[in-house]
Amino acid sequence: MIIAQITDTHVGFEPEAGENEFNFVRFRNVLGHLLSQPVQPDLLILSGDLTDNGSAECYARIRDLMNDCPIPYEIIPGNHDSRDVMLEVFPECPTADGFAQFALELGEGEERLRLLCLDSFEPGRHGGAFCEVRAAWLTKELEAHPDTPTVLFIHHPPVVSSIEWMDPKPHEPWMLRFRDAVRGHSQILSIQAGHLHRPLHSVVEGIPISVTPAVAPAVALDLRPMDTDVADHRPIVDAEPPFYSLHIWRNSTFVSHFQPVGQWQTLARFEEHIKPMMKGLFAEREE
Repeated sequence: MIIAQITDTHVGFEPEAGENEFNFVRFRNVLGHLLSQPVQPDLLILSGDLTDNGSAECYARIRDLMNDCPIPYEIIPGNHDSRDVMLEVFPECPTADGFAQFALELGEGEERLRLLCLDSFEPGRHGGAFCEVRAAWLTKELEAHPDTPTVLFIHHPPVVSSIEWMDPKPHEPWMLRFRDAVRGHSQILSIQAGHLHRPLHSVVEGIPISVTPAVAPAVALDLRPMDTDVADHRPIVDAEPPFYSLHIWRNSTFVSHFQPVGQWQTLARFEEHIKPMMKGLFAEREE
């Protein structure tokens, strides 16, 4: 089972640029790279900040692009989205209790996997949100399937990254509510997020959490404290390559790969002279 994740496309940052918009071109390139791979994922999750401004026009452009995608896909909102407009353009998106959150069942037998896709959008708020209604839904879903391996997808990572201008406070109510909801549920294999525009790995209540880097430009890795009254000329956004991730569930193990998209030189291929090395590597498995 392979689940692809694309996040933070931010279509519409330059609305006047149309199809040539920097972010849209990066999104198109990322999707094209993913679809060109010899092994295709079973599902694609677009994990929020699909648009930069929540406009119907931007969602329509995304929809047009995704119409040619042969991989089944699902979407959840981020802070730059509009839940209402998103659901108007993507009316097939599942909802629960008025939020764009839902459960998916994938695979069978030992390959069975549940995905719980969560809605952390709050109008007018950059940081995350996870109200009592959403927490109650998550708790109910987890308690109903205590023995089924489960992965959570949420736009906002409920952790502090130490990039101050992107971070929530350490004890924000929504983060405490989220932690309460997942605590003690050993079936949760991983939490997958976006929002930060950087790769990040951490642990939430003993559960591994990973952040997939953005399609849109990256947040600069600067860990200095920030004084909002002093413009210190630090970098805040860098044009690093766009990314997507592949999450693999196989042999009772969940792993994630993060793939940058760009042009670079291939330094080695599996040619005839490489065969002895490969044979030796495979032979080690039999020892």
